Amino acid sequence: MPGIPVDLAFARREVRRAAVRRDVIVVIDVLRATSTIITALSNGAKKVVPAQTPEQARNLWRENPGSLLAGERGGERPDGFNLGNSPREFHPEVVKGRTIILTTSSGTKTILAVEKAPHVLLGAFLNVRAVGESARDTARAEGRGIALACSGSKHLFSLEDFLCAGAIASRLHEAGEELSDFAWGAVLAFENLTEPLDQAIWKCLHARELKAQGLAEDVEFCSRVDHYQMVPALTPEGIKYSYFKCAKC
Repeated sequence: MPGIPVDLAFARREVRRAAVRRDVIVVIDVLRATSTIITALSNGAKKVVPAQTPEQARNLWRENPGSLLAGERGGERPDGFNLGNSPREFHPEVVKGRTIILTTSSGTKTILAVEKAPHVLLGAFLNVRAVGESARDTARAEGRGIALACSGSKHLFSLEDFLCAGAIASRLHEAGEELSDFAWGAVLAFENLTEPLDQAIWKCLHARELKAQGLAEDVEFCSRVDHYQMVPALTPEGIKYSYFKCAKC
């Protein structure tokens, strides 16, 4: 049986092409949107509704009594928001059973860019194995390819998203799937790190920017590999959770 084709997508145009191909798309924004969403849902949030802008988020919040308004612009929490975009803020006692309206500089925009794709999953270092296995099982069942969509930062390449895509693609290759050259490049980058990930992450520009803003603990948290078995999936009602028990977790 031939392996599933696995590719990477960076620019928003490439990400949209993957949606047109009807690939199973894994959106990656390690620092910090997908890490935050995975954490929020793992801690009991009902769902996360992505918004393009702070203004749209505020409008959705007004239409959803009892929801929490969360997000960032330039790494900072907008005025009047209940929460920022730090995964460490999304404690069970804060988010359990609540709907979260979230807008971020990059991650939520990437999610919304592929909202018409048949399957949109969210990945980060926090759920590498689970999201890889979930994407693979879905793609195999429906005869689709897999696209690892790296959100980047400010529409630019982000090393942390590339390394995370490499971690996911590495495990997909172990399962017999067929990697594109771009996916292989990410695998080689991840597998040939000369230092542990939690140290290598500080070479990433966005990690250093967050540290300068006093958010070094966010970077450390987002560098944990396979911390959760949570695989968020985009639905017409928002991003919801599906616990995916992978055999090797």
